[in-house]
Amino acid sequence: MHNKFNKLTWAVAVAAAAFASQANAGGYQINEQSVSGQGYGHAGRSSNVNDATIVFGNPAGMSFLDRAQLTAGGTYLNVNSRIRNAEATRSDPVVGTQPVEGTSEGNMVPGTLIPFAFYAHPVNEQLAFGFGVYAPFGSKTDYEDGFVGRNLGNYTELRVMSAQPTVSYRFNDQWAVGAGITYNRVDGELHRLVPAPGEAFGTEELDSRIEGDDDGWGYNLGVIFQPVPETTLGLTYRSKVSYTLTGDFRATALGNITDDFGTGQGDGLIAPEGTVITRDAQLDLTTPETINFSVTQQMSERLKLMAGASWTRWSRFDEIRVIDPNDPGGDPITFEQQDYSNAWAYALGGEYQLNPQLALRAGITLDFTPTSDEFRSARIPSDDRRIFSIGAGWTPVDDLTLDLAYSYLTERSTHVDQEREDANGAITSTYTADYKNEAHGFGAQLTYRF
Repeated sequence: MHNKFNKLTWAVAVAAAAFASQANAGGYQINEQSVSGQGYGHAGRSSNVNDATIVFGNPAGMSFLDRAQLTAGGTYLNVNSRIRNAEATRSDPVVGTQPVEGTSEGNMVPGTLIPFAFYAHPVNEQLAFGFGVYAPFGSKTDYEDGFVGRNLGNYTELRVMSAQPTVSYRFNDQWAVGAGITYNRVDGELHRLVPAPGEAFGTEELDSRIEGDDDGWGYNLGVIFQPVPETTLGLTYRSKVSYTLTGDFRATALGNITDDFGTGQGDGLIAPEGTVITRDAQLDLTTPETINFSVTQQMSERLKLMAGASWTRWSRFDEIRVIDPNDPGGDPITFEQQDYSNAWAYALGGEYQLNPQLALRAGITLDFTPTSDEFRSARIPSDDRRIFSIGAGWTPVDDLTLDLAYSYLTERSTHVDQEREDANGAITSTYTADYKNEAHGFGAQLTYRF
């Protein structure tokens, strides 16, 4: 009977691994790599050269800096979520379908600081080198202990950090190109509670957890074109990054797991409380490439306007397939269709130089989700976004600039209608709820010029 429990917990753990990929690849693509850019909604990400954060925005832009500079800072994100009409069920072949009791308090995303640091060093009028450390992807949800949707996911934390050495070359007053190599490190932790089968169904649960990590290499390319000094056009390409996630899976019995084995007595002990089973699994994952285009137009000595568009090839994320690395020729342990769509984001922004020391900024961004109602999950219950931003840059002396920014993000009200199936295609858990998400971003960065 312990073999029955082992198979159950193994299936539970590996199914949880699938969500690691989903949360990373289909989750929040972080834009917080520049506070100066945040002020105008990142509308000029590839074309507006303000400081060393251009290492990320467009490596070609380093050649337009007049001297070496270091920029470091971060954005603190405060996310608020409201959950309404939350319901969940779980099903067992013996007991049937039962409602899940629990709460839906919302506000499950803890406040998070997203840091970054960049250095750019022009060698001469043509050649420049740079380096950056930043977070391109990240996600965290932490529901309360009694969350009604806990059987489909109650804790998710994923972090991707990137390090990027970069070089750029300016051919003349009009053209410049740049390229960078990225080393990317991903790690994460996911939890969900799984209803125990048999007599314990509906009263006992298994605490299933996964911790995994991997690293991968990518690259980015950029070009800047200035047909006239007042107009700058920029184009940046960021490559896909391939990972093979490996990790440890742990499932713990939170109570005595029993089964009546047809006797109706509940006298078959599958596993006592506290039993822990660990296994290995492997998941291949490719995060998608992105393309950003923007234009910066100097309207007058004090005013410049920016517009930009970004495209992400989310259609690469079509399925989740988890295998047992000890049985590479076997059938997939978990297979889930995702059917993500390529997504666009658009931004408009402006900057006004009030005086030599103070620049004022504002912008608006429309960011469209790659997922659909069919595949949206409790781990990432997001939808299309509108982001309104304001900011300022203060330069008290020529060598130093302090940038501040504030952004308000509001998402379209969205619906989660999620199901989980067993290996035979039978539905084992469901969760439905209405979500309304909003976020406040507070950014600050310091630039020192050498």
